[in-house]
Amino acid sequence: MNKESFSAGEQLVSPAYIRQGMQARRTHEELIRILLEKGKCPQDAWDESTTELFLQELAVMDSNNFLGNCGVGEREGRVASSLVSRRHYRLIHGIGRSGDISAVQPKAAGSSLLNKLTNAIMLDIIKMSGVRTATSCFVVPMATGMSLTLCFLTLRYKRPKAKYIIWPRIDQKSCFKSMITAGFEPVIIENVLEGDELRTDINSVETKIQELGSENILCVHSTTSCFAPRVPDRLEELAVICAKYDVPHIVNNAYGVQSSICMHLIQQGARLGRIDAFVQSLDKNFMVPVGGAVIAGFNDAFIQEISKMYPGRASASPSLDVLITLLSLGASGYKNLLKERKEMFVYLSNELEKLATTHNERLLNTPHNPISLAMSLNNLDEVSGTSVTQLGSMLFTRQVSGARVVARGTSQTINGYIFNGFMSHSNSYQCAYLNAASAVGIKKHDVDMFIKRLDKCLRLCRKEKHLVESEPRLLQQTTEDDVSKLTQNLGDFLQVENASQ
Repeated sequence: MNKESFSAGEQLVSPAYIRQGMQARRTHEELIRILLEKGKCPQDAWDESTTELFLQELAVMDSNNFLGNCGVGEREGRVASSLVSRRHYRLIHGIGRSGDISAVQPKAAGSSLLNKLTNAIMLDIIKMSGVRTATSCFVVPMATGMSLTLCFLTLRYKRPKAKYIIWPRIDQKSCFKSMITAGFEPVIIENVLEGDELRTDINSVETKIQELGSENILCVHSTTSCFAPRVPDRLEELAVICAKYDVPHIVNNAYGVQSSICMHLIQQGARLGRIDAFVQSLDKNFMVPVGGAVIAGFNDAFIQEISKMYPGRASASPSLDVLITLLSLGASGYKNLLKERKEMFVYLSNELEKLATTHNERLLNTPHNPISLAMSLNNLDEVSGTSVTQLGSMLFTRQVSGARVVARGTSQTINGYIFNGFMSHSNSYQCAYLNAASAVGIKKHDVDMFIKRLDKCLRLCRKEKHLVESEPRLLQQTTEDDVSKLTQNLGDFLQVENASQ
């Protein structure tokens, strides 16, 4: 209500009470004013009532919510379901215009304001997380892979002769397919083994640029966040090489915002050499539903070119989700989450190392990976590759999500490219292993439950291994029916163990 409305209310209710209510309203409005003026994430969390008031104020600025609005176009923000309308806070028009995802919509001042404000707050968070010299960013309603594709397509017009993308290998399908989808030929640079870690082969990258010719290379496509024993690329060295040969550099920073180390690598790479853009996922870093990413960089003009490459308008859902989340956390709340994640990484590392020792395995030494850990599975691998993959199945049936079991000798073909040792980032890594990660939002009880269930699964696998090793002659002499019965009995035993979890 405005001042006149409050004055009118004094005719119905005691003026003292009305003034008290007006002061309470002004407290909410003051928070909103500061947010709009500064364009930064508030230091302290907002309560839900302030956030909802703000979103309602934005929604009434969109034409679909005008009282008496008469729409005769093909896109008038009409929504058949009131449930869908409420789910989106009646912000129906989306963001951007047909030629630019960052442009302001005449029909949707509220949604446009939401879009601009979200991008400003996101830039503030990126700077706070370690990339202090970033100058521009925007939220795009696509996950990381397609957002990388958008960056590559933008570079196409700057480098019309280019057909290759230099890519230090990381076994993750979406980042590989992002290059294929954009119409380019990935040049895969195998990693080098240093101790337990798989690291960037800097010499091979530079040699390949010289061999192909820099004008024929669209960019170097590097990675920060990844599964151990792969560790973040040597971004500083890569950035220097890119600057030396005038080759663009796009960084896949999928879940790197939550890591001060990953963000420091990007900051240093931009300071010492060349990084054109870096892309991060909204869901992995900010705990919102899948479907959004942030494209950021150090050159406003180039980031704006990427935004203009997006065809048509876009859904406002990712921007709305992350805006609500950051307002509900505040800068201090998000910093606390990052601090807790670091603490849980140390805790997970210690607990996993203890468990590995108990089972005559070892925690792989990957100090350059700040998020993911890996534990060897040599004992299971001695039985068979299927025993390794069975461990993954056992964990999954016990409701352990995110753990990743990597057997040796796996091969996979993606778009005609053959990857030997797929998922291990190497043609032939030295051992089978299990991954676990300490990502933002993880809690101590998650780690404790994971360690307990992994321990039980490894003990079951040990019993099964003992059964196979202790009765080799029996197994050789049994008929097919006997083998079937033995397998059924083992399955029944595992079901009983599952039910006891």
